[in-house]
Amino acid sequence: MSELIKGACLCGEVRWTFAGQPDGATACNCTACRRYGVLWAYDYENEGIHVSGVTRAYVRGKALEFHFCPNCGCVAYWRSLQLDEQGCRRIAVNLRLAEPDAVAQIPIDHFDGLDTFDDLPRDGKCVADYWF
Repeated sequence: MSELIKGACLCGEVRWTFAGQPDGATACNCTACRRYGVLWAYDYENEGIHVSGVTRAYVRGKALEFHFCPNCGCVAYWRSLQLDEQGCRRIAVNLRLAEPDAVAQIPIDHFDGLDTFDDLPRDGKCVADYWF
C-alpha cells in the first residue's frame, strides 16, 4: 500500500494529496518562495498529486502560477502553465500544509532560484529542522 501525505490550508477549503514519499522538500530562495516561506514537493497533476477546493492564482511570468486559498490566504501549490513533452503538467505542493509527523524526516533540498537557478548541496537538515 502506498503512503499518502495530505495537506490542507488553515481553513480546510483547499486540500491536496501526495502519493508516496517525496525524495526531498525544496527550499527555494527566489523572490516568491522566500516571501511565501514554502517547502515544495513535486510531481504531476492528477498523477502523484491531487488538489481540491477553489483557489485563486497569482500568475508569475510565463512559467507558473501560485495557488492560494481565497479565504485564509495559505499558498497550497504551484502548477506549470505549460504541459511537458508527454502532455503532463508539473505541480508542487506546499509541505508546510501537511501534519508535521507526516513530513518531518523528508530531507531539505536547496535551490538557488534567485541567482544561479542551480540545485545546491544538501546540508543534512530535514523538514523537522524548519518547524522551529
